Amino acid sequence: MNSFNGIDKVGSMLNLISQKQKAISINLANIDTPNYIRQDVDFSQYLNGASNSIETKLSNKLGASPYLTQSSNEKVNPANELVEMQKNSLLYAMAVRNISSTISQMRTVINVGK
Repeated sequence: MNSFNGIDKVGSMLNLISQKQKAISINLANIDTPNYIRQDVDFSQYLNGASNSIETKLSNKLGASPYLTQSSNEKVNPANELVEMQKNSLLYAMAVRNISSTISQMRTVINVGK
C-alpha cells in the first residue's frame, strides 16, 4: 500500500471517528429531551473497503459511512453511549498509532536516502 494512500485512509477514519464522537455527545446532551431519537454514525461502508487485516476485523465487528443515522425510536441509554465512547476512543488510538507508524517509516526511508 502506498504510504500516502495509508495516510489519506487514516485521515478519513479520524474524520469518521470525530463525527461519531459528535453524535455520542449529542445523544448524551439530549438524554432528557422528550421524543429525542438516538443518532449514530455507521462505519460499515468505509471499513468494507478495508485492505489490511486489522481494518477488516474492525469492519466485521463494528460495521463506516460518514452518514449520521437515526435509530428508529431507540431511546438514549447513557451506559450504551459510554460504551460507544470507549469503542470510539480505541479506534482513535489505533488510527493515531497507524498514522504515526506510517510517518515513522517515511522518516526512515528519507534518512536512509541521505
